Amino acid sequence: MDALIICGKGTDKKILEEINLDEADVFVAATENDETNLMACGLVKGYKVPKIIARVSDHSHVDAFKRLGIDSVFYPDVTLARYLKKVIIRPKIDNLMVFGKGEAELLDFTIEHEETIGKRIGDVSPTDDFIIVAVYENGKILIAKPDMVLKEGMKVSMLAKAKYVQEILKRFTKL
Repeated sequence: MDALIICGKGTDKKILEEINLDEADVFVAATENDETNLMACGLVKGYKVPKIIARVSDHSHVDAFKRLGIDSVFYPDVTLARYLKKVIIRPKIDNLMVFGKGEAELLDFTIEHEETIGKRIGDVSPTDDFIIVAVYENGKILIAKPDMVLKEGMKVSMLAKAKYVQEILKRFTKL
């Protein structure tokens, strides 16, 4: 990542002026103190920073950040809880990454279901709900090609719409 990262008091107007905020692409307020993050974001709103991101510790403060017009507010405890819930209710998933505001997920799992074993990737993917993006063979990741054949025990990576993941997993694994 090509970035200049400055650690300093985000509520110190002198520091904000010295770091040329008008040239910044993003400002992140990530202290553990919501009031400090809110004040820093409020000060930065006076500059031409295209994207402002804030960490919020107390969920009841989220509305204050949104009213201020902060582009992205993240609440680590809720994010972790949502991630853990997905991992717990989907034990067949080896790895999981959530995209957007939770609308899409990148999943790693092992092919187990007879319905898909022996089929070409192009015969089952892509659909409007998912796309197989990679397969793992002999410990190496390969970009999925339509003519590749799905084998029992083969690990795949799939990008899927979150609301269809459970249904999709039933097609490819033994839930």
